[in-house]
Amino acid sequence: MGTDFAYFQRRLDRLAAQTEAQGVEGFLITHPVNVSYLTGFSGDSSYLLVGRDRILLVSDGRFTQQLQEECPQVPVHIRPPSVRITDAAVECFNKLGWRSVGFEAARVSVEEYERLRELAPSVSCKPCRNLVETLRLCKDDEEISQIRQAIEIAERAFERFRASLRPLDFEKGLSDRMETLVRAEGAISTAFPTIVAVGDRAALPHCPPGGKTLQGAELVLVDWGACGRFYRSDLTRVLTNRTISPQLRKVWSAVLNAQQRAIAVLRPGVEAQAVDAAARAALAEAGLDSYFTHALGHGIGMEVHEAPRLGAGIATALQPGMVVTIEPGVYIPGWGGVRIEDDVLITEDGCEVLSKLPRSPEELMVAW
Repeated sequence: MGTDFAYFQRRLDRLAAQTEAQGVEGFLITHPVNVSYLTGFSGDSSYLLVGRDRILLVSDGRFTQQLQEECPQVPVHIRPPSVRITDAAVECFNKLGWRSVGFEAARVSVEEYERLRELAPSVSCKPCRNLVETLRLCKDDEEISQIRQAIEIAERAFERFRASLRPLDFEKGLSDRMETLVRAEGAISTAFPTIVAVGDRAALPHCPPGGKTLQGAELVLVDWGACGRFYRSDLTRVLTNRTISPQLRKVWSAVLNAQQRAIAVLRPGVEAQAVDAAARAALAEAGLDSYFTHALGHGIGMEVHEAPRLGAGIATALQPGMVVTIEPGVYIPGWGGVRIEDDVLITEDGCEVLSKLPRSPEELMVAW
């Protein structure tokens, strides 16, 4: 992210305007990702208070130097170890003189809410939904650049991974190997725990890696991603050995066609549900739509799953700057599954597929 605080100030100004529209004097942000988005601080266990002309980051002594390095222009309140962070936040907005405070409805627990009410009985506390998440929907050029970097790291790791496969490799060991390779290529971590599913276990969309080996298996499904300082990638590919059965070819072709049909309709103004419907229609033509058991995709950015969600019944209109996954899959119990997932940017007049790895079975054959 840009080091100039004006970059973050623009976000804070937009949030302050939304806060005023909610009819409250200040807003309490407790979700670490949202705190990072608004300040550039990469730590956790810290709350941010945002008002029309005041911000204050409530943290503790573990992060004093880190705060000075990462966001020196943000006013900070360092609480002592004996004071709970919720108590420190209440102390701060009492000092600021706020009589009404919004808070992140999806992030504050019942216990925390009750504590707020107990410590500040004269302050009106209002649950607010998706204020920061709405700001995060459309990525700017810097954010898109960081997502591109996360994709490139993941793709380099995948090429090393596929070259390393051996018959006695097993799911858990392969998952661990991918995580090591992603870090070796420059990521802070993987974007989420890597999924490796061999043979019939690929029928589990989120298969927990176990002990099944590649020996004798026709395919292995790999779902992985990289996390840079803040932004993430999310990809899925299936690798196969040198014999492609008619069943695998049929399923693979149907899934690839579904992905291509969905990508073809991606553009500003199109509703999320229409993109999902395009993929399902393609799978229905192949008689495989009943084996597609999840939504088509989701937004990706600072979190691996964020708005917008691409699924049935979701009328959200796509906008330039959104980055989404397109990941149709077919999962047949007792046989296996195929999922192809790419990260796609919505542009002013269409879309750009950001990930570049091959997608066809011939290009993804590996002798193990």
